[in-house]
Amino acid sequence: MPRHHRLAPCLAGRLAITGALALACASPSAWAVGGKLLLTGGVSSIDGAAGGGLTPWAVTGGYGTAGEIGGSAFATRVKTQDFSVNAYGAALAYGDRIELSFARQSFDTGPVGTTLSMPGLKLRQDIVGVKLRVFGDAVLDSDTWAPQVALGVQHKTSDAGALESTLASFGAKDSGTDVYVSATKLFLAPGLLVNGTLRATKANQNGLLGFGATGHTSYRLQPEVSLAWLLRRDLAIGAEYRAKPDNFRDNTALGAGALNEDDWADVFVAWAPSKHFSLTLAYVDAGKIVPGVVNKRQTGAYLSAQVAF
Repeated sequence: MPRHHRLAPCLAGRLAITGALALACASPSAWAVGGKLLLTGGVSSIDGAAGGGLTPWAVTGGYGTAGEIGGSAFATRVKTQDFSVNAYGAALAYGDRIELSFARQSFDTGPVGTTLSMPGLKLRQDIVGVKLRVFGDAVLDSDTWAPQVALGVQHKTSDAGALESTLASFGAKDSGTDVYVSATKLFLAPGLLVNGTLRATKANQNGLLGFGATGHTSYRLQPEVSLAWLLRRDLAIGAEYRAKPDNFRDNTALGAGALNEDDWADVFVAWAPSKHFSLTLAYVDAGKIVPGVVNKRQTGAYLSAQVAF
């Protein structure tokens, strides 16, 4: 196996071991409501990591600060004209330094499954993530230009059910590992947060359609951007953009361009009446999903609830 193919799983394992040891060594008194400002830990992304709804930020989940354990759990529902996604998961962080996360996703294929003679087909995926804050502090460094920077790894295992053999014939694998670096800058006075993430990935539709494809087996770097504006201490609005690798772009099994993959975007509002609970509502544009079967953009609503400590 080429060295770069082994790099991501190896890194994921090392970070997971480091995180597990850190949490195991924490004393019972570390479990406390931390001193982070409201909403500065972001919300839960669909992949489980703390950040925006579509993309991770350099922050860690929950409200734990130095010497404390923080955490969060979430449930998310996304509904477009023809498809729907249910996701849930949790994250645990120690010392505002390292975060471990888990998410499970279920994608209802709707008309695509019916057209492929697989009515009721659902694609499922489990995601285990590790995030390590490398340097910076979004709040303490808010009066400088220095961002908070974190390195993250997400290992994804998909289950495409009856579609598995078809995806395999297209050269897609049923598991893959994303590696990303995020930089988050908080301008505290105007209440503005800016995040940029660069992700190395092989995932098709975030992994729900497998990883890689014939002729496209290498990692590709994809940018992700988030902007959030704190209107008041418990209410934020913002927007996100997430680029996708489009590994099936040369596949003509269903016709030219039939499996092309579009980028994702959303505009959102997040409300946190307390540190223990938040709601995020968004308008999401997932582009065309399998345009050879349903040739229209998939837009709709995103609703996520999170509990945190």
